[in-house]
Amino acid sequence: EGCKKQLLRVKVVDCSADDSRLSRCLNTFDLVALGVGSTLGAGVYVLAGAVARDTAGPAIIISFLIAALASVLAGLCYAEFGARVPKTGSAYLYSYVTVGELWAFITGWNLILSYVIGTSSVARAWSATFDELTGKHIQGFCKEHLSMEPEFLADYPDIFAVFIILLLTGLLAFGVKESAMVNKVFTCINVLVLVFVIISGLVKGNLENWRLNPDEILNVTGNASKALGDGGFMPFGWTGVFAGAATCFYAFVGFDCIATTGEEVKNPQRAIPIGIVASLLICFVAYFGVSAALTVMMPYYLLDEDSPLPVAFKYVGWEGATYAVAIGSLCALSTSLLGSMFPMPRVIWAMAEDGLLFKCLAKINERTKTPLIATITSGIVRFKIHPHNCHLCFSPSILYQPEQLSAAYEMANTQDDADLPGPDGDANADVSPQSEDTASIRNILSPSNPEPSPRSGRAVSICTSVLGVLVCLFSIVAVQGGLAPWSLSLGAVIIVASLLLIFVVFRQPQSKTKLAFKVPLLPFIPVVSMFVNVYLMMQLDKGTWIRFGIWMLIGFLIYFGYGIRNSAEAAASRSDDCLGKLEYCDKVLYFL
Repeated sequence: EGCKKQLLRVKVVDCSADDSRLSRCLNTFDLVALGVGSTLGAGVYVLAGAVARDTAGPAIIISFLIAALASVLAGLCYAEFGARVPKTGSAYLYSYVTVGELWAFITGWNLILSYVIGTSSVARAWSATFDELTGKHIQGFCKEHLSMEPEFLADYPDIFAVFIILLLTGLLAFGVKESAMVNKVFTCINVLVLVFVIISGLVKGNLENWRLNPDEILNVTGNASKALGDGGFMPFGWTGVFAGAATCFYAFVGFDCIATTGEEVKNPQRAIPIGIVASLLICFVAYFGVSAALTVMMPYYLLDEDSPLPVAFKYVGWEGATYAVAIGSLCALSTSLLGSMFPMPRVIWAMAEDGLLFKCLAKINERTKTPLIATITSGIVRFKIHPHNCHLCFSPSILYQPEQLSAAYEMANTQDDADLPGPDGDANADVSPQSEDTASIRNILSPSNPEPSPRSGRAVSICTSVLGVLVCLFSIVAVQGGLAPWSLSLGAVIIVASLLLIFVVFRQPQSKTKLAFKVPLLPFIPVVSMFVNVYLMMQLDKGTWIRFGIWMLIGFLIYFGYGIRNSAEAAASRSDDCLGKLEYCDKVLYFL
């Protein structure tokens, strides 16, 4: 029992917006620019062409719509958490205040992994794009003089990518305000280029490219064996649309960096929700518009998988526009790289501040008010990975338990001094009407108390835990079994059980706390978001899960060797135990 309490102890935070060791200098526009820059990366210049050509055709615009809706589900959960807990840490902190320390460490440790992978892959893409524009001189030099033999490493060390990372590390260490300014400049240039692309598609496009005849496709290509679809707007059917949506979903990952700025924003309770929702909306319009422009400018089967926009402009006779596309691509890669590097030191700093990582990483530079040591540490760590294995998706919607969160706050803020603590620091008995409610089926389905209570919090915690297991099981069955009879039968049983659990959660009282933003339609939106995230995680290949296992092994060694003993909450618990025993003795002596 003691070990369980240690692993699942939650963090109670002071949500005062004034108390911050970091510099509060960011406004709502800064957050929107940060979210757009992180999300609207090089994918908008490459992904649309690849998915439209081989997977969805012109119906890629529907794929992006579905992917955007799925992303918004997670974004709404982030937005409410940002309004409830306006502190640095993103999903790590949200996990800490809801489901406990161990899950918080797992979440934070994997956030670090995703940022390391994202930073490394984007830096290599920036280097490759720049090298392509200059005639591949860097690649030729490095292959000739710096080639490496082991297969698990890259062909050569990308020195230029290392230089870019170190340069941006210095910028981030210099100050968050300066970093935000650079990000805004690059983001605005990127958006202007994309607006130019969309307008170009409207001017030079031809809607006949959305009504192609399959016989004409074969006549043009002369390749009957190539799977080109059935022509028309949806050449690959709904199967292609949903397959494209699964790929396009990852194009919207990146808005979570906004949630790491809780202690650097002037009005976090309002700015963070607006920043998340607005950035997702802007990114959807950009992806939707660019994919529509591409598919009306030229037939989908002629799109280039690697550089669709330059090829499309050449097809319509605007070859000079390729220079604008190159500039926009480099700006998009720059903002995407900055968006990957910006949140990583803040998550590291938050974990070190809580004692789960080494304390030296929690030092703040007094002049710049930035986590200097964490920033430098995150900048010098590199990780080699193939781009198609970079799809690691983590969402706090999986851990979304608003009733438990509010119950924790209420218990922390409404302690009654009349409760007589026992020798172990806990109350001997709680004689409030809430605790007299028995955990019967009637009380669980029809709670008499309109406010969240410890009992309703436990009901939600148990139901969401079981629901998480069922969602994982359903995703595995759906991926492995397909439309097999046993798969359909087992899936139906899991769905029925999940609906019952969702109904139990739905019947629990919700917090009446006034917030700048709250997720609508609880608990359905978080549950759907949880299903989408878990289902997409099940699409990852074996190599990704092996790397995940190795990373988690390293993390558990750090946590159980250092974090569990040096946790700030552990120290607070020990202090509370001592205080409780002193109060108990004092009250007993007074009574005697």
